Amino acid sequence: MNGHIQTTGTSFETIAGGIGIAAVLLYFVMAALTGKKFRKWPVHRYFLWSIGVLCAAAAVTGPLAALAHTNFKVHMMGHLLLGMLAPLLMVFGKPMTLLLRSLSTRYARLLTRLFKSRPIRLLSNPLTAATLNIGGLYLLYMTDLYMMTHQSLFLYALVHVHVFLAGYLFTISIIYIDISPHRFSYIYRSVVMILALAGHKILSKYIYANPPSGVSKPEAEAGGMLMYYGGDLIDLALITIFCYQWYKDATPRAFPSMENTD
Repeated sequence: MNGHIQTTGTSFETIAGGIGIAAVLLYFVMAALTGKKFRKWPVHRYFLWSIGVLCAAAAVTGPLAALAHTNFKVHMMGHLLLGMLAPLLMVFGKPMTLLLRSLSTRYARLLTRLFKSRPIRLLSNPLTAATLNIGGLYLLYMTDLYMMTHQSLFLYALVHVHVFLAGYLFTISIIYIDISPHRFSYIYRSVVMILALAGHKILSKYIYANPPSGVSKPEAEAGGMLMYYGGDLIDLALITIFCYQWYKDATPRAFPSMENTD
């Protein structure tokens, strides 16, 4: 692709890298401090959060991000890391639970009230999340937006922020790992998930047959295949977690479960 912008070493890469480092350090500090007051924060959450942040950072900084401008397959690898794998790993870090543990009672109640508001309910609706997530990808690859992101640093940053946030929102709307004040039924979530995953597959096939603006046919085929089969692996993990949760909640318990305080 000709005429692409340079992101390596730019303010965007510096900011993205700084946010990634801050996200890990702040998480570790908050977990350690709250562990003195509440139950000790599980070690696996430190690990999953850190790997998730690393995946997101790798997609927008360093050699992978630089190569993505000239290689569509590498770009698609970044999409899988930023919009699918990183959110799935970070959700298991339970950042909202950690945040509530870190706040005073007053501010924790204010934040809880915000979580229960109608705008958050609308935003956390699986259908809304799926529309923002999958719909955003259709807009990116079926219009000239993809080519425009390689000509404007602002658009490049905006699109990548959207891909991550939409991917995270979709993940937390389907599987309830962290705090979820607005819970939707398994049947409703399963229908939305199936439609969303189907939409993702259809888009990957469309990319394979119809290269985005500025992408050669061989690169579009390679990128479309990676999107299809690479997405399958992450989708399988999401489906497995979802089905396990459904099975667990549907299984009769011999004794009432006790709520644990994180």
